[in-house]
Amino acid sequence: MKKRILVVAGVMSLSTVFAQDLTSKKGETILPEADDWSIGIDANPLLNYFGRMLSGAGSTAPTFEFLDGSLMHIVGKRFTDANTAQRAILRLGFGSAHSTAMIADMTATAPTFPAVPAMLEDKMTASYKHIGLGAGIEKRRGSTRLQGLYGADAMLVFMGTSEKYEYGNGLSATVNAATGSTGFTSSIMTGGSNITTDTYGNAARVTEAKSGSTFGIAIRGFIGAEYFFLPKISVGGEFGWGLMFSSTGASSYTTESFNPGTNNAGNQTIEGGKSGGMAIDVDQNLSGTGSGTLRLNFHF
Repeated sequence: MKKRILVVAGVMSLSTVFAQDLTSKKGETILPEADDWSIGIDANPLLNYFGRMLSGAGSTAPTFEFLDGSLMHIVGKRFTDANTAQRAILRLGFGSAHSTAMIADMTATAPTFPAVPAMLEDKMTASYKHIGLGAGIEKRRGSTRLQGLYGADAMLVFMGTSEKYEYGNGLSATVNAATGSTGFTSSIMTGGSNITTDTYGNAARVTEAKSGSTFGIAIRGFIGAEYFFLPKISVGGEFGWGLMFSSTGASSYTTESFNPGTNNAGNQTIEGGKSGGMAIDVDQNLSGTGSGTLRLNFHF
């Protein structure tokens, strides 16, 4: 009985909210105006929250989610008038992390019990960058709470990762890369390790590794709709279709190794292949501002 009362009350509330008045009872404007700003989030967590409440399946707290979960871009708008908005797409991501490991000093004299063996430090530093910049124009149609929208976006993306290694033990006839170095986990090297072999088959250790830097450009048109269920708060979505070019440069890694035959250490830099492509497709297969997901939009 209580659930029925709640459902009826919810329907009555929604019917009141969804009325086509363009101002609230407090006189607040429902639709966006010139100089308003807007930010959009994924509406699915909120809709799932209320849907599970009504179904009795149990709800978890809704979360504030990016529109595009894979690219993690911030998408915002600025209205120049009631029917036109400038759109901005932004991601500026830079980061680094380092780890160290202790390894025995291969040149030290073996200690006498209970002395501690001499140790040296190996260090790994990893860094990444992900830059996404975009802009667009949005036009609107409709004079009620239901608004149609259409327009175009353009976007640039640049990203890449790198790793550097420093070793405590130098290489010699008695200290090679395998025995005198700590094995770190690498996200760039094939096999996931900084210990490898050179082109002559000698044990080698990586001193620097770089993924190929990726550059992309996308241009898309979009069409969608929004419904303003509260003053300056709407739910809606859009579909897009566009063109994307992408290019990934050659990856590379530099190693150092010791050759017993020539009795000297040396460095090698190995480059990988390059890739690139072009596609004309819908948002679900291109990098854009969304892939048909529902959005919750806040205007202020």
